[in-house]
Amino acid sequence: MKEKISNLEKLREEAQLGGGLDKIKSQHEKGKLTARERIQLLVDEGSFQELDMFVKHRSYDFGLDNQKYLGDGVVTGFAKINGRQVAIFSQDFTVFGGSLSETHAEKICKVMDMAVKIGIPVIGLNDSGGARIQEGVVSLGGYADIFLRNTLASGVIPQISAVLGPCAGGAVYSPAITDFVFMVKHTSHMFVTGPNVVKTVTHEEVSFEDLGGAETHASKSGVAHFVFDSEVEVIENLRKLFGFLPLNWKDSAPEKEFDFTKDLTEAKLDSIIPEHPNKPYDMKEIISLLLDDGDFLEVHENYAQNIIVGFGRVGGLSVGVIANQPQILAGVLDINSSVKGARFIRFCDAFNIPLLVLEDVPGFLPGTEQEWNGIIRHGSKLLFAFCEATVPKVTVITRKAYGGAYDVMNSKHIRGDFNFAWPSAEIAVMGPKGAVEIIFKKEISASKNHEEKLNEKLSEYVEKFTNPYIAAERGYIDEVIIPRETRMKIVQAFQLLKTKVDTNPKKKHCNIPL
Repeated sequence: MKEKISNLEKLREEAQLGGGLDKIKSQHEKGKLTARERIQLLVDEGSFQELDMFVKHRSYDFGLDNQKYLGDGVVTGFAKINGRQVAIFSQDFTVFGGSLSETHAEKICKVMDMAVKIGIPVIGLNDSGGARIQEGVVSLGGYADIFLRNTLASGVIPQISAVLGPCAGGAVYSPAITDFVFMVKHTSHMFVTGPNVVKTVTHEEVSFEDLGGAETHASKSGVAHFVFDSEVEVIENLRKLFGFLPLNWKDSAPEKEFDFTKDLTEAKLDSIIPEHPNKPYDMKEIISLLLDDGDFLEVHENYAQNIIVGFGRVGGLSVGVIANQPQILAGVLDINSSVKGARFIRFCDAFNIPLLVLEDVPGFLPGTEQEWNGIIRHGSKLLFAFCEATVPKVTVITRKAYGGAYDVMNSKHIRGDFNFAWPSAEIAVMGPKGAVEIIFKKEISASKNHEEKLNEKLSEYVEKFTNPYIAAERGYIDEVIIPRETRMKIVQAFQLLKTKVDTNPKKKHCNIPL
């Protein structure tokens, strides 16, 4: 038995080395961690239970029969993060550049299948050159097996991807299906076709970084939800994100202790809204004053910045925040912000995370570019997501709520549970000047002094409509509140809504306007 145990220990040591010490050294020289080092940083110490350590590939073509490594380029298993279970796979770039083979894919599929059965999230640490070319269609089939599992697990368990190296071709679609994508500046890349192929087909000269780098996907494409300077920062923030999420769709997110006896008024909120209605302010300042300890994990921070989404806590409860940002494009809704908001809302609804909506929106962005690129279809995604959501939904209108955007941003009409407004709220079909020019067009034209008549009618319209009281008279606004009372009001609202039950009609699935 001693000899057999000794042999097992040697095999374990061999597996720990992946592609060997030289390859590990090369990985470190690139500023990258190894697959196992990443897992050690991510999970609670001593909690990782590895599966399939001794798996090898089954290919014999192109000399692969002489190159077999234990684990075959991916480390898989189960662990705990802050005491909560999670399934993990971490691709090992030291083995065939982390390329995906038949057995590599089988290992990933095994932990994903187990994660769905037991109801725990899957975290994928991606660092791969793509499908293993030597295996041909078998490796492609392995990717498809993973894509299917990503799709079937969507909305059942949270799925998080960290892209920590190259991710090309079919490899990009698995992270894209998952709920959140993390990337590292300068070392992470994602693209369907690389720069050389782009040059051949379109004659465009583009670098790896410009085509598919972290900052490109964080600001232009919206593929990356989180981007950080190092792998260590990615892993720290991945752990932070995990703390806001439930384990599965039947579970609730972790609730922190909260002192409900303390004073929840925030006097600073009374002075944030400018006197002039067209002057911008930073909605993030309001968010930090409303959330417990001002702690906010922003999602898609650099993409479609006219809308803010992210996670925080209100009264100890994990909540998803959706807020218009008056500092960027006056907080107007456009194609990208609509899609960004809709995707986030649907995640929160799938996993029982309540929604806090902070509204200051002048409408949808006009223009041929928006119309021709489908603002109607894309804008309706945001509307659809809010309508469909059955989780607790609380809205606070801080200033503007104009036109269809008023309806879209979780109005009472689309099942908003509590809808509050500050005295500064302006709820109307459109902005005062545009409205007056339409309603009183003939009167203004007939007047000898157009400017005087316009200002007269403008004052009349402002007095009548740019306030929250007509909406409050109708019950569309549950309460007009003093800004400093807002934190207290939303804490009370979410506590009251903890037992909320709402349902949608029975169906196979909806048909969101994709």
